[in-house]
Amino acid sequence: MPALTRAEAAERARILDVRSYTVDLDLTRGEETFGSTTTIRFTCAEPGATTFLDVKPGRLHRAVLNGRDVDPATWHDGRLPLPALAADNLLHIEADMRYSHTGEGMHRFTDPADGRTYLYSHCFLDEAPRIFAAFDQPDLKAAFHLTVTAPEDWTVLANGTTTRTAPGRWHAAPTPPVSTYLFAVAAGPYHTVRAEHAGLPLGLHCRRSLAPHLDADADEILDITRRCLDRYHEIFDEPYPFDSYDQAFVPEFNPGAMENPGLVTFREEYVFRSAVTDTERQTRGVTIAHEMAHMWFGDLVTMRWWDDLWLNESFAEYMGYRVLAETTRHTGTWTEFAASRKPWGYDADQRPSTHPVAPDDVPDTAAALLNFDGISYAKGASALRQLVALLGDTAFLAGVNDHFARHRFANASLADLLDSLTRASGHDVHAWARAWLRTTGVDTLRAEPAADGTVRVVRDGTRPHRITVATHTRPALPGTPGSTGTTRATRTTATGTLDDTTPAL
Repeated sequence: MPALTRAEAAERARILDVRSYTVDLDLTRGEETFGSTTTIRFTCAEPGATTFLDVKPGRLHRAVLNGRDVDPATWHDGRLPLPALAADNLLHIEADMRYSHTGEGMHRFTDPADGRTYLYSHCFLDEAPRIFAAFDQPDLKAAFHLTVTAPEDWTVLANGTTTRTAPGRWHAAPTPPVSTYLFAVAAGPYHTVRAEHAGLPLGLHCRRSLAPHLDADADEILDITRRCLDRYHEIFDEPYPFDSYDQAFVPEFNPGAMENPGLVTFREEYVFRSAVTDTERQTRGVTIAHEMAHMWFGDLVTMRWWDDLWLNESFAEYMGYRVLAETTRHTGTWTEFAASRKPWGYDADQRPSTHPVAPDDVPDTAAALLNFDGISYAKGASALRQLVALLGDTAFLAGVNDHFARHRFANASLADLLDSLTRASGHDVHAWARAWLRTTGVDTLRAEPAADGTVRVVRDGTRPHRITVATHTRPALPGTPGSTGTTRATRTTATGTLDDTTPAL
């Protein structure tokens, strides 16, 4: 199936405004397929224009546009042409969709421990059309209205709070405008731990055979969740933007986690089944804080196109390490970041395949993950941490909050964020971005102490740096010549900014 190109997405976004999706899923039709009925309400800025719908069905039964049948035979390679659009449009699609066993689309898993079946969705990056018909690109956000038919002993989870309206019938509260790749649903006989925090419903979920292990760690996971929510509410002006916060630990999940608004999915390896190190618990905590950061940066404000995917991940990487260190007993997260994450970025940045943190272009969805590596996560997060040091925390957060306020429940680009940071700080953050985000390779800094006690910083590279250099004077041991009887060391620090015209500190 062809990858959606940036040009196609831009043209579709130019003429379409998607208002809502009404999705009805029937999960009772057997082991191979499920029923999917989608109604889309959207407007067109150029009545009479033609566009296309993304849908990847096992079988497409019916398509109706503004009361007129659209021939299913015109569907080809995941696209259904939609001719002669009106100013206001109503599109109805009925299809059978195939379950997945690869972690994409609607994944189906049968637990070998007890034979129970579990489902969960994974729509990233362009897998939403395997579940429902969609205009599948990040800048066509819309509200979702979801209903699900499932076996009577199942629980259904979604982006919005779910309610059982009849035996086997579930309704999810409508969402604010979100991107199609963030749609989420999970269904099955999940074991659940419920809680709340400041009126926000919280939930932890896993398959039943793992229930004792989740229960053993539930207090710790919920405590980290509450602390991180409180900290994000302190530093972000925008309150948590969704109606619930569920965290589902699901089997055979490919990534570490996915930031679906209101229903974050994690690989179930984070439900520890034996004794683990404190570092492993810290890693789980960082992941929880990372995904929560996405509720604002990624979900509330979403990239316009996939060339800014790195920015989503770099921001969440930075905030995840920062917020966990600021709010929990895991105060050494930045040490772990320096020891394990930054070397990942250093290694990738010194290979022939290195690339800028911010790619010059992502021509289609197939190219979106080609250069998604330690540079995208670790170097990007390190650069943002450097930017915070340069601007100061107050100015940085003021810029981030300005960005959220200007683009809430909408889309934005790197340039939009840089504009907000420039307004808040008075610095030319675009120039910083050209130096740090549009170039490759590492800078090397080394301190050279002089005989007069001054310290000179010598470097290879021209990027601006805000650094602190510390010198330590080690005292003589007691009883040795020159000893004063004390063993206390002295420490002298100096902080300064290195740019193209400032070679020394």
